[in-house]
Amino acid sequence: MLFDIHHLFFCYQEKKIIDDLSLSLEPGKFYGVIGPNGCGKTTFPDLISKQRSPAASGEIIYKGKPISRYSKKALSKEIALVPQNFYINFPFTAKEIVMMGRYPYIPRFSAPSSADLAYVEKIMDATGTSEFEHRLITELSWGERQRVVFARALVQDTPVLILDEATSNFDIRHTIRMLNIVTQGAREAGKTVIAVFQDINMAAIWCDDLIFMKNGKIIAHGPTKTVLDADIIRTVFDVDAKVCFEAYAGAKQVVFRSEP
Repeated sequence: MLFDIHHLFFCYQEKKIIDDLSLSLEPGKFYGVIGPNGCGKTTFPDLISKQRSPAASGEIIYKGKPISRYSKKALSKEIALVPQNFYINFPFTAKEIVMMGRYPYIPRFSAPSSADLAYVEKIMDATGTSEFEHRLITELSWGERQRVVFARALVQDTPVLILDEATSNFDIRHTIRMLNIVTQGAREAGKTVIAVFQDINMAAIWCDDLIFMKNGKIIAHGPTKTVLDADIIRTVFDVDAKVCFEAYAGAKQVVFRSEP
């Protein structure tokens, strides 16, 4: 098992965000995390990537060892995170930001190797960020910045990639492009992707398994084709919906209608 999570709690300003969450995640799958605003779906990936620590109790086991026992450098070779928001006010170029993904592998006071430079170039070409590699990150649009941060995480080349609404600033073309890159990498190298989605239909197309959350708890977890149904949508979001297989998408899709 890749992650074994036991009785996890997290509170923020006395408000319970994660409430007795237990979950096991296998390697080599694309997981989608879905739920209403404030349900804990962003806090959850922060906890399993050690961006936050459990506030009260609980245990996160990664590859058979408590995640608390991993050093920051060791974990940076295991888990890469694309955050929902990325703020930086320093005048780094886009290429310098992407190169930061190689820092866990570069000895201190050493320059990037030719292999590091070649890998950065490859990922920037694939993600379409090479077109503004010499521009300052502060000069880019929010969508362009997010693509740069996405490229940085891919360059990090870790077994686990966590996406926290990582396509929220993308148009549909770049969303499809980035999710296809992630999926291809996961399939070819057996990597694990854990992605927080707002768009249920996007999650249904790309994810092997879905994790539905509400009020800090897991409501349902399992293969997308099994757990994505109208009853779960109603339980999690308190709305009525129709769920059916869409041949063009090659996956189940959810449709809604306006209420009087």
